[in-house]
Amino acid sequence: MKQPFIHPNFLLQNDTAVELYQFVADRPIIDHHNHINPVDLASNRCYENLTQLWLSLDPYKHRLMRINGVPEAQITGEASDREKFQRWAETLPRALGNPLFHWSALELKRVFGIDALLNPDNAAEIWQACNEQLQQDSYRIVPLIQRWKVQTMCTSDDLLDDLEPHRQISLTHDLGVFPSLRGDTILSFGKTDAQSWLSELSDQTGRKINELDDYQSAISSKLENFTAAGCQLADHALDPDFHFVLPTKAEAATYFQRTLSDQTLSRKEQTKLTSYLLHFLGKAYAKQGWTLQLHIGAQRSTSSRLKQLAGGAGGYAGIGTACDIDSLCRFLDSLEQAGQLPRIILYTLNPADYEAMASLTGSFAEDGVPGKIQLGPAWWYNDHYPGIERHLNVLASYGMLSRFIGMTTDSRSPLSFSRHEYFRRILCNTVGTWAEAGQLPADMDTLRPLVQDIAYQNAERWMQNKTMITH
Repeated sequence: MKQPFIHPNFLLQNDTAVELYQFVADRPIIDHHNHINPVDLASNRCYENLTQLWLSLDPYKHRLMRINGVPEAQITGEASDREKFQRWAETLPRALGNPLFHWSALELKRVFGIDALLNPDNAAEIWQACNEQLQQDSYRIVPLIQRWKVQTMCTSDDLLDDLEPHRQISLTHDLGVFPSLRGDTILSFGKTDAQSWLSELSDQTGRKINELDDYQSAISSKLENFTAAGCQLADHALDPDFHFVLPTKAEAATYFQRTLSDQTLSRKEQTKLTSYLLHFLGKAYAKQGWTLQLHIGAQRSTSSRLKQLAGGAGGYAGIGTACDIDSLCRFLDSLEQAGQLPRIILYTLNPADYEAMASLTGSFAEDGVPGKIQLGPAWWYNDHYPGIERHLNVLASYGMLSRFIGMTTDSRSPLSFSRHEYFRRILCNTVGTWAEAGQLPADMDTLRPLVQDIAYQNAERWMQNKTMITH
C-alpha cells in the first residue's frame, strides 16, 4: 500500500532526526504572535464551512490563487464559498514546492483525518466531509486550536481594542489567550483616521489630549490596562524606509502640536516625531516588563488596486529593501543608554538582513538575561523549508541557537498552528543532519535539550518571565 504523503517520518531524513522528533512532537505550543480574532475565541465560533475556516482568513492562500490566475471575485469577492474552495482546489496541486502545499496536507490530516491531497477531482468529497465535521462542537474554534496542544497564544490588539474577550476566554476555556499590543496606530500621524483614533483614546482614558505630555499619559494609562489583562509583548512594524533620528522633547512637542492642528509635517519632521515616540514606547514597554517585537522590511505599498479590493492585509505586500542597521542600532542604543532596553525580537522579511541581525543578538546584552535580543523565527516569506534551514544556520553561526525562542504562526487562521509541527520537523532534521555529518556530537544527552528548548522551553521561560539562567 502506498505510504500517505504525511507519514510519521515526514521531512525527517535520517535516524537521528527521527529520534529527536520524538522528544518534541507532543510538546505544547506557545505562540507568541498571531492575529486570531479574540472575539471569535470568546464566542467559540462555529465555522459555517471549510472556506470560512480555511481560506477566508488566509492571505497566503489568496496570494497563491492570484498567482495562479484566479479572478479576485473568486478569492475575496462575491463568489460563493463553494466556488472559492473549488478554485483553491485547482490552485493547490500547482503549488508544489511552496510551504502551503505542506501546511495544507498537514491541516487536512491532523484536523480532519484526511490523507488525500486536495485536487479538483476530490474537492467535492473533501468539501462535504469537512463541512459535516465542522457542525460538531469539537470543531468549534477553541477545540480546534486545542487539537494542536496550544498552551498559550498572544493575539495582536490595537491600543483601543476591548480586552474583555481575553478575560472571557480564560474563564470558560482551558486555553491561555493574552493580548499583545500592535502599536502601529500610536505612530500613525498623517493617516486619514488618525484624528478619530486620537479622539477615541481621549474618550477611553478620560484625558483631554492637548499636548504631547497628555498623549504620553493617555498611552501609559492604556498600557497599564494591557498589563492587567496579561499582556507581555508589544509589536511594531518598521517598514523599509525606517530611520531613527531622536529629537529633543521640545522639538517633538512642537511637531505633535502641529499634527493636532492637522498641519502636514515634512518627512524629516515626521521621522523625528516617530523616533521620539518609538523611544518613549520602548522605555514604557521595559517598565511594564514586556518584550518588544519589531517586524522589519515589509513592502506594504504595492498594488493600489488590490489594496482597495482586499483591504489592508490582503496578501499583496512584498519584500522591501534591507534594513537601515545604523538606525536600528541607534534605537536600541538609545534605550540601553536610558537603562530601559526591553527584551527584543527582531523579525526581518528580507533574508539579506539575517547575518546583520543575528550578530546584533550579541551586541546588546544584559547580565543574567540569556538571549535578550532575539533574531525572531523565519517570518512570512521565509517560513518555508529552505528559509527555516537558512535561518537556523545563520543563528547558529552568528549567535546562540540554544537560546532561540522558536516558531510562531503570525496568522489569522486557527489551522495555522500546523506551522509549529512543520518547524519542529525541520529543526530536528537540521540538527540530526549536522550530527550525522559529524558537525555536532552524536549524543542524545547533548542534542535532546537543544531541540526541546527551541521547540518549547525557551518560549515558556520567556512567557513566564524566567530570564535568569537555570541550566
